[in-house]
Amino acid sequence: YDLSASPSAKGSQPNMNDAYEMFLAELVFSTNDPRVDIANNMEKATDGEWLEWLDKKIQNSKDPEESLALRDLFDMISDVKKRMEISQIAEERKQQEEAEAEAARLAAAEEAAEKGKSMTTADVLRKASAIDAATSLDAATVEEKKKASFYDQELTPEIRLSYADLLEKVLPPYPGGSTAETAVYNYYDQFDAQFVKVLSERANNGDDDSRNLLTALTGEQQKRLATATETLKSVLALGDPMRMEGALIKLAREGRIDEPFLLLLEANATQARDAGAEGAAQLMDRLRTRAADEKDKQASSKEIRLIRQLLRTDDASEREKLLEDAFTPKESLIVPGTAENAAKAADGEIPEQEKPLPEVPPPDFINACKAVLLNFGNLESDDDRGDLASRIKAIAAEAEVVATRIYGEGMSVRDHQDKVWQEQTTSIFDLEKMEIEAERWGESAPWTNPDAPDDVIPGFDASGRMQIGGS
Repeated sequence: YDLSASPSAKGSQPNMNDAYEMFLAELVFSTNDPRVDIANNMEKATDGEWLEWLDKKIQNSKDPEESLALRDLFDMISDVKKRMEISQIAEERKQQEEAEAEAARLAAAEEAAEKGKSMTTADVLRKASAIDAATSLDAATVEEKKKASFYDQELTPEIRLSYADLLEKVLPPYPGGSTAETAVYNYYDQFDAQFVKVLSERANNGDDDSRNLLTALTGEQQKRLATATETLKSVLALGDPMRMEGALIKLAREGRIDEPFLLLLEANATQARDAGAEGAAQLMDRLRTRAADEKDKQASSKEIRLIRQLLRTDDASEREKLLEDAFTPKESLIVPGTAENAAKAADGEIPEQEKPLPEVPPPDFINACKAVLLNFGNLESDDDRGDLASRIKAIAAEAEVVATRIYGEGMSVRDHQDKVWQEQTTSIFDLEKMEIEAERWGESAPWTNPDAPDDVIPGFDASGRMQIGGS
């Protein structure tokens, strides 16, 4: 169905309420991240009449939990729309800058060509020598720029705009009793390095509220680092590395392994290695890897857990092994204990769902990558790994190669249509869509109209016998 379609030519008003309810159900009950489904159905999700209907449904809801959930969905749609608009602006600005740079290069080349016409042989040799010297200097300059911290890079208008909503939440005026400290505590996980750059820029421009927020952030970081230090001391006091890893498993299940704890392990490993204590450095690396793995196991989904592992893995061949292991179908040792399977097993039949399945289905992984891009695509890294969006896109490309190698080429829309036609199958959801589409045009689906005559193929009578000569 098309939420933006015009009413039928017959003048009947479409039953849009049913269409909106069905689209809402698709968003709410989908197994994907809602932001991915919103992005994949952007035209429907951002339709003005649909959003007005959703807002009224929120206001008229008698169930507080339903109202809160729908409001979250409404805000999510607005957020995804804004992020995609910002992404489009950034892409247009990038294309404009590239076009301007190319125009400047062509102009410089034309100018150099004009000057070259009047150059003598000696002038040409001097020019070539200068170019050689400049080339080696430029290479060193480029390498130095690569190593420069991203904190020194200029903030773009799109980056500032992407944090506008978060700024409204953490800056005054605060609700009753709240302070900068409580704002930092409540939104601490959203204070990424890029957002700190935004706050620092505002503070340097004389914004006292941003300066106070940065001071509160420093205090919160110190508290968390002190807690991480005490936690690490308790782990190291166990002495035996196996017992230490056991303690890390317990800490992960209690939700006590956070970024300060992982950074502290990394800092200790670096310090030990710089002091020549390679054994201590290897122990810290081992503990950090185990802590990060155990933290990943507490992730909300296997897809996110895999993405985190891949982001921590610099070696492309190691990432390929992780993807192959996750995507390769594996035999299940235990068949899911459904009532139907139990009945079939009792009758000597082969239970369903015995088909080998991958730990992480490739389509689900790609959807998870899309969700990360929508949620965190504006983040930059403070090391030489590059921005998160580029790394996620590279991982998704690697995943596509691995999945194609395991499963072959994906099925196109035309192939799917041919398959459905050959198998003569139709989903009940397709039938429901057909019913709603018919109602929109003031008609009824044949199977919903009790007064409609039985379908008769032209040239045959109701009993199925061929008619000849109009008899």
